[in-house]
Amino acid sequence: MAVTAKMVKELRETTGAGMMDCKKALTETDGNMEKAVEWLREKGISKAAKKADRIAAEGTTHIEVDGNTAAIIEVNAETDFVTKNDLFKELVSELGKHIVKQKPESADAAIEQNLHGDGQRVGDYITSMIAKIGEKISLRRLAIVEKGDNDAFGAYLHMGGRIGVLSLLEGTTDESVAKDVAMHVAAVNPRYVNRDEVPEEEVNQEREALKKEALNEGKPEHIVEKMVEGRLGKFFEGIVLTEQDFVKDPDQKVKQYVKDNGATVKGFVRYEVGEGMEKREENFADEVMNQVNK
Repeated sequence: MAVTAKMVKELRETTGAGMMDCKKALTETDGNMEKAVEWLREKGISKAAKKADRIAAEGTTHIEVDGNTAAIIEVNAETDFVTKNDLFKELVSELGKHIVKQKPESADAAIEQNLHGDGQRVGDYITSMIAKIGEKISLRRLAIVEKGDNDAFGAYLHMGGRIGVLSLLEGTTDESVAKDVAMHVAAVNPRYVNRDEVPEEEVNQEREALKKEALNEGKPEHIVEKMVEGRLGKFFEGIVLTEQDFVKDPDQKVKQYVKDNGATVKGFVRYEVGEGMEKREENFADEVMNQVNK
């Protein structure tokens, strides 16, 4: 039986499943609406669709390294409990291994890729896990980093993956040094590697603010400029990695620590779970009860 757009629309409205899933269900069941609904239910797709509008701002970060390629990902779920779930851990690991090999440009691109060469999309795999785990789960973001043979990745997960940092150092293969830098980034959260990366507009805006501040303090104009330049140093220390006091040895800057090890910082990626996302208004007791009642 030919599957029509009207049939797909009807099934979609009934189940909340995606258009392509509805079309596949109808094709598999020869256009039988009731069997198609059951097919979607058995696959867990209907169940997953019902969770699509829920807020998933918990979860974990994960780093996967494969030779000269590394991937850092953030996978979200509805509650922090799920991160302890073995199925969720398996999901995160599978996604990491796939992404570091296939190097998708974005999370959206990764979702459409074939997972194991058997025709299953990454998105379908996540959907099947949603049905088993019972919470909305999403691959929020990812980054792929490449290095040379004489460089080093630093991989660090803080609080079991609540914060993940992947750093890249050039000029050394010492992963412990790169990891130290990653740990610093996790703790201090700089926004740029060095001063040159800070947009000129941002620097000028800060310079003007500092100038007004100094003038309002009644400082003579002829010394304001020198004061401003001195205070700009503090501004850079707040946002620039190489200008910061190294967390493991505050008596030296990060740039000195790296230089002493014959390296330079090429870059870093820092993910903190749920940053910038809407959080659920729910207390701990409610969260526990939700888990018990599933």
